[in-house]
Amino acid sequence: MRVTDIQRCEVRPGRLVEWSLSAATVTTAAALPEDSRPPAYLQESHIRTSRSVREGGLFVPTWLGVAFDVPGRVDLDALGDALRRWTLRHETLRSGFRWVGDEMRRFTLDARDVTLHRESVGDFPDAAGLAQHLQDRFDVEADPLGWPNFLYAAVVRDDGASVYMAFDHSNVDSYSLQRVPAEIHELYAAGVERRAVRETPPPGSYVDFCQGEREVADRIDEEHDIVAHWREFIRRCGGGLPSFPIDLGQDPGTLAPQTLMSEMLVDADAAAAFEAYCRPYGGSLIGLLAATGLIAHELDGQTVYRTVVPFHTRAKSEWSESVGWYVGGAPVELAAAQVSDFPAALRTVRDQLRANRRLSRVPLARVLDLLGPDFRPTSPDLYSIVSFVDGRALPGSERWVDWTVRGLIRVSYGTQACVWVNRLHEGLHLASRHPDTDIAHKNMRLYVERLRDFIHSVTAAR
Repeated sequence: MRVTDIQRCEVRPGRLVEWSLSAATVTTAAALPEDSRPPAYLQESHIRTSRSVREGGLFVPTWLGVAFDVPGRVDLDALGDALRRWTLRHETLRSGFRWVGDEMRRFTLDARDVTLHRESVGDFPDAAGLAQHLQDRFDVEADPLGWPNFLYAAVVRDDGASVYMAFDHSNVDSYSLQRVPAEIHELYAAGVERRAVRETPPPGSYVDFCQGEREVADRIDEEHDIVAHWREFIRRCGGGLPSFPIDLGQDPGTLAPQTLMSEMLVDADAAAAFEAYCRPYGGSLIGLLAATGLIAHELDGQTVYRTVVPFHTRAKSEWSESVGWYVGGAPVELAAAQVSDFPAALRTVRDQLRANRRLSRVPLARVLDLLGPDFRPTSPDLYSIVSFVDGRALPGSERWVDWTVRGLIRVSYGTQACVWVNRLHEGLHLASRHPDTDIAHKNMRLYVERLRDFIHSVTAAR
């Protein structure tokens, strides 16, 4: 889906309605005993880093969300029931953490104890004011240091409603969000039509996944070959994880204001041609990474492009429909100054990923713990990324344009540049969160234009 922020997702005026966990649900949660299942390393690192940044005096919202339209006069009872039923399917949304000293301890509600409270907030005649209000609400309600840490909203009009759902990142990843619009539409339609919902097996619990992943990760020590591989990669990066390979006009270790770029990169024909060109080497992800390395060498003289490539960790089918943060990272290096042409760059990146993808199965936060206190994160951005997701096979993706589906990211402060490229039925969409500096504006624009030209040039040569 197209990724943007709440300010650029075409918010329209209307009557705002919110759904949150009810006061009775929150009260029940406060009295729950400890759930022995621990947080995932990724969750714990995210929440601890957020706490450290907050204690340093800076509020850095990190929520993710999704927006989509529901056409026609909206039945708010049916919509609320759809949101409740969807929420109950995913255990992570009724699970949270308490601090006991310096330890994070989980609690988890039983599904029968979870209810949603609906509140009609009022009419918002101004689109910009409504967008700002939604952002402010999500900042407070989808806070990593609080619980509950998600909020649902709908802007209701005579011809339909726009639904907005925001979550702290500890609960969701991009893939989780891309499944939401079709699932809510199906549940809502069933409610309006007074019919039974199609029975499907319940998705696996992310809370269970966290426990299993942590048990495996805890068996790894500082002598493990995966830790050794990361130690050497970090040494070659100069003692830290890699930054974006183009000058952004900012110290990569400094938290500073960021901005967003969001646009179509190429159309469906060019996306298909690029995929066909790259397929013998592993596909579009390989192509984007190879192209980025060559462009960085061209624009900024970078002789070696180093990055961490995000991969999903949904290794078993039970996690395929589960909401959670199923992401690991694998290191990649491309000696851009030494490769003779694009096919050579593609082969290098392919070989690197084949050799290193196994590293993404061990949480990087666990590796950094083993490497020592010098590697504890001090920013929500552990490293820069170039991410690629092909969403065309996801249920309902062919309706994303009709439903005005948007993935939402909160742009506030950061230390890196992150690039997300999504394959849609209509082409490749690119979004980038990067420092709000004149140099970054210029160089990220050059990077995107050069990437677009690069895709057209290699496909035209076929």
